[in-house]
Amino acid sequence: MTDRRPRSLSFVLQCLLMLLPFAVLAQAQPNRRATDPPVTLTDTGTNYILSNGYVTASISKTTGDMVSLKYHGQETMGFVSGHHAGYWEQNPSGAARKADTVTIDPTKNGGERAEVSIKGWSEGRPLNAHPVRDPGAANEIAALQLGGRKIGPPPGSHRRPNAGTFTGRRLNGHGRAPGLLVDMEIRYALGRGDRGIYTYAIFTHEPSYGATSIGESRYGMKLNSQVFDWLSVDKQRNARMPTSYDWDMGTQLNMKEARRLNTGVYKGRVEHKYDYCADQFDTPAYGWSSTKDHIGLYVINPSMEYLSSGPDHFELTGHIDDGDGGDPTLLDYWRGTHYGGSILPIPAGENWSKVVGPIFIYLDSAATPQAMFREAKQQATREQAKWPYTWVKSVDYPQAGQRATVSGRVVLDDPQVPGAKLPNLLVGLAYPDQTGPNTGPVNRFGFRQPLMTWQNDAKHYEFWVHGSADGRFVIPHVRPGTYELHAMADGVLGVYDKAEVVVKPGQRLDLGSLDWKPERYGSQLWQIGIPNRSASEFLMGNDHWHWGLYLRYSTLFPHDVNYTVGKSDFRKDWFIYHVPHVIHDDGSARSRGRATTWTIHFTMPPTQPQGEATLRLGISGVGTRTLAVGVNGKDAGSITGLVYNATINRDGVEGSWVEKDLRFDASLLRPGANTLTLTVPAGSLTSGIAYDVVRLELAGKQ
Repeated sequence: MTDRRPRSLSFVLQCLLMLLPFAVLAQAQPNRRATDPPVTLTDTGTNYILSNGYVTASISKTTGDMVSLKYHGQETMGFVSGHHAGYWEQNPSGAARKADTVTIDPTKNGGERAEVSIKGWSEGRPLNAHPVRDPGAANEIAALQLGGRKIGPPPGSHRRPNAGTFTGRRLNGHGRAPGLLVDMEIRYALGRGDRGIYTYAIFTHEPSYGATSIGESRYGMKLNSQVFDWLSVDKQRNARMPTSYDWDMGTQLNMKEARRLNTGVYKGRVEHKYDYCADQFDTPAYGWSSTKDHIGLYVINPSMEYLSSGPDHFELTGHIDDGDGGDPTLLDYWRGTHYGGSILPIPAGENWSKVVGPIFIYLDSAATPQAMFREAKQQATREQAKWPYTWVKSVDYPQAGQRATVSGRVVLDDPQVPGAKLPNLLVGLAYPDQTGPNTGPVNRFGFRQPLMTWQNDAKHYEFWVHGSADGRFVIPHVRPGTYELHAMADGVLGVYDKAEVVVKPGQRLDLGSLDWKPERYGSQLWQIGIPNRSASEFLMGNDHWHWGLYLRYSTLFPHDVNYTVGKSDFRKDWFIYHVPHVIHDDGSARSRGRATTWTIHFTMPPTQPQGEATLRLGISGVGTRTLAVGVNGKDAGSITGLVYNATINRDGVEGSWVEKDLRFDASLLRPGANTLTLTVPAGSLTSGIAYDVVRLELAGKQ
């Protein structure tokens, strides 16, 4: 018989107090339940195996590769093309001294969490000087292929899995020469109830080590092509993908990453891995899912502090591997080399370290790819709320109480646009920009390595946030240090900079009002585009995720661009790319084009202009070395010193941004009708310019 007597108020309060910790835990860990099984850790001699009843991961003790990742028993990793399964670009397999250890033992915390470490010490000798065959990875692959469902190419494919697994394959990020003089540690962690696994890497350069640099670096995964068929990056790239077989049967075009498909539902379409690149700052979760097995696997960056090149950095996300066999691929670049890329030089004797991650490899299950992607983005929000993770120990990773909050308000002071707001305001703290003459080494393209700035820095931590249109911002979780503050906003040409921002542990630093006076060289006569460090507002800019738009230019503009200020619309009349005009091409984009002149028509007041005019070009994509400028049929000079950033040939709109100014005597202008021409020289079809904005200013009488 049920006892229905009323409980005393004190008893009820006691019950509530007893339940409160569990309620807090449930709020902090929404995916965990009291019935979740404990985490277990097994040492096989060659591998560590971490499992929690949902996820089982096998980690090579030789390389730190994640050679297997199973979700509810389903193998998610791929073993056909490129570097198999999950891997950091560099690894400690060739180190002078190595150790594999258990850094969090689940038997000592009731099965709440396990973490393992594979570390190598350089001791002054290059890491990964020789390729190392990993018996643990090879055994794992053999077990997967013999112990049940074989992991291999799709039925009917003429390709076969790579025979064996080599590690240490990229010596300095590009495999050109040994010389990576750093210690490297790779860690993997799994918690109770986690639907996924965390991984992070720690790079350390001791003062006794010589000069070195870290090249392209990322965490990558090749996935099971028999499971995953749907890629989700954002609203525009969220669809079923071609198969690995379709990729193998495709015809290569003007670059090895681009093939025209000859089979499958996308027959005739060009598949290009760069068509899935995205702005890392605004893409915290992306990944693959399965319409058949209804599981998804996503990369989540809970913080952007360890990534490179600020908040406008486009990078690869997911695609079909461009090697034969075409496994579904996920890449998380922390030292990106695309679209202008980043640098990470380390001089001899420098004491330096960086913790990259932890990133979260998230697994989920739902009826549709859309539902799984939606849940992955929600999980990214939950991971961001947990940052910094309390369980990360014994590395240079300050906990929340040791980090600071920096706030303030950017106040725009531009007399030419009184009362203007700051839409899409971005504010960040970064390592102080290098200044002075550039004496860095010349790279293989003939360019001198640039000075390090927030836009190309992969060496230090950066902290960026979206501010409000009225200029207010709050930057949380800042590591102690000395920074330079930068701010950018749509509609404002240039960047606000504030040097010597000293951040102390646990500090709440209010910088107050920050007066931003954008640089002007006179009165603005006209402007084409919106200063936003992107070509997104121009024709095709909002749908640029397609190979070969530079081929379409000559069809859309057979007589080139003729733009009339005050009449033309840059959204329709100014193309995304100013490129050589194709004459004949077989559709592969291998041909060259003639010089292309764009003409801007504008009207001046009825009196002769006097003084100095300045043509200001914000440039987000560069494929040419020079740009000729003419005014009313006369030579006004050339834009030179342009540095290639691969934006156009990689179908992008945001590469390393630069402003180039050209000053000329206002006597070249005249009362009434005027023309200004911009000419890209003849060359390959991608050797052009992607403009951010074009503006003419005049210091003098009009």
